[in-house]
Amino acid sequence: MAQATIIAIDLAKRTFQLHGAAADGEVVFRKKLSRDRLLSFLAQQPAAIIAMEACASAHHWGREIMSLGHEVRLLPPIYVKPFVKRQKNDAVDAEAIAEAASRPTMRFVAVKSAEQQGNGMLFRTRDLWVRQRTQTINALRGHLAEFGIVAPAGHARTDRLAQAIQEDVSALPETARKLASMLLKQFDELTERIATLEKEIRQRAPKDPEVARLMTIPGVGAICATAVKAFCPSLNLFRSGRDFAAWVGLTPKQNSTGGKTRLGRISKMGQRDIRRLLIIGASAVVCWAARKGAPGGSWLKRMMARKPRMLVVVALANKMARTIWAVSVREQNYRVPAMAA
Repeated sequence: MAQATIIAIDLAKRTFQLHGAAADGEVVFRKKLSRDRLLSFLAQQPAAIIAMEACASAHHWGREIMSLGHEVRLLPPIYVKPFVKRQKNDAVDAEAIAEAASRPTMRFVAVKSAEQQGNGMLFRTRDLWVRQRTQTINALRGHLAEFGIVAPAGHARTDRLAQAIQEDVSALPETARKLASMLLKQFDELTERIATLEKEIRQRAPKDPEVARLMTIPGVGAICATAVKAFCPSLNLFRSGRDFAAWVGLTPKQNSTGGKTRLGRISKMGQRDIRRLLIIGASAVVCWAARKGAPGGSWLKRMMARKPRMLVVVALANKMARTIWAVSVREQNYRVPAMAA
């Protein structure tokens, strides 16, 4: 009987579908295993390529399976979908994963360490609380506007809403006053939690040499630098800074045919958290340059003189992504480029 060189696993919560294929693509076995039996079965198999979709729990299983001596390949689900034949079920999905993993030009996702996933959870928790805080204050503004109480936009102006709730007794019924006070309390609690997480991130950042190097880049702060460390694979896996910028999704999307190149807006592929943070950082740099003035002869000054501001922001974010790759791969701090004459 042929030996399985690729074992594809269709992940689930309790039941896993396995598809073993030989080097020539011949089906060696199809199995359905429970969660408790998966690792014991793979421990009995000769060293092989274990392929899975990069979805929930994939990195955990990847680390566990690598400890058994197997090679793990994680595939983006969008790259597996074209190999699904007709009807969709667990067995067909596992076969499609095996087929996709055997392609020599296929792109794979690096298995993350537990520390990387912990840092990623830190950022995702912060983002969740930021969204909840925004929802809370928007709900409060909407409710109070029904009673004629309006305050300027912005988190820093919530004190005016609190003052109006306490002072304008005639405008609010007692029920509305109590609920508005509860929303304000929730807003303050979320603000305190977010500040605690941000303080922890800023305290950790300078202690990591790689994160500290990234923070020397204008527009890259402690949060952005730590996010790059948490969400990105090793930047040495990218051939150039352009490849990293394309992975983040900051390069134009192509719709070219017949030898004619057509470029559109940015692709927005890859890691959206890093892309968002880079655009926010680039926007801060452009706003500062608009107020204080960009250095004479700099790339930023030339771009701001002839392009719309938002286009400059996205172009600068692309440039920052390429700079992050260079600083990380060369293990050098950022150096200000020479100005054009």
